[in-house]
Amino acid sequence: MWVKKGVVTEKAPVINASDFETYKIDLSRIQNLNFKERSALSRSLLVRHLDLGSSNAEEAELLALSNPIYDITRFGIDFTASPRHADVLTVSGPVTRHLKVAMERTYAAMPYPKIVVALGDGACNGSIYKNTYACLGRVDQFLPVDVYIPGDPPTPEEIIKGLLLCKIILVKK
Repeated sequence: MWVKKGVVTEKAPVINASDFETYKIDLSRIQNLNFKERSALSRSLLVRHLDLGSSNAEEAELLALSNPIYDITRFGIDFTASPRHADVLTVSGPVTRHLKVAMERTYAAMPYPKIVVALGDGACNGSIYKNTYACLGRVDQFLPVDVYIPGDPPTPEEIIKGLLLCKIILVKK
């Protein structure tokens, strides 16, 4: 059987100060930004995520952004369920036949200016499924992609850097 008997909770891990260096995000380039770009970082950013057929690895990393280690809300970035409130559309996975219309409708419902982010290898290059019947290809074949975040899956740090870049691009649009 798979039943554990006795105390099943585990002790919390001991975290050393050196462990925090692993999660530190390099934001030193902010000092080199001009006033307009720096003010872009002070505004909030609402993200609508759309999974077109990924392996859910990208979604697990997006979910990790809300935990206390990464705490994406400290950068003024939050997720929304409605595309009408979203500034950014993140898309993971290759475009599939059944979800192509949903992707186009979501993009059309977003207000201007809007940014599209290709998240993960599936969205950036079609992944290993790009030549199958169900998949139509990369996201940039159907929508204008502004930011590419490659990886299978990309790390939370890379996703944060990409979303901070979206804030700067949004001011320039």
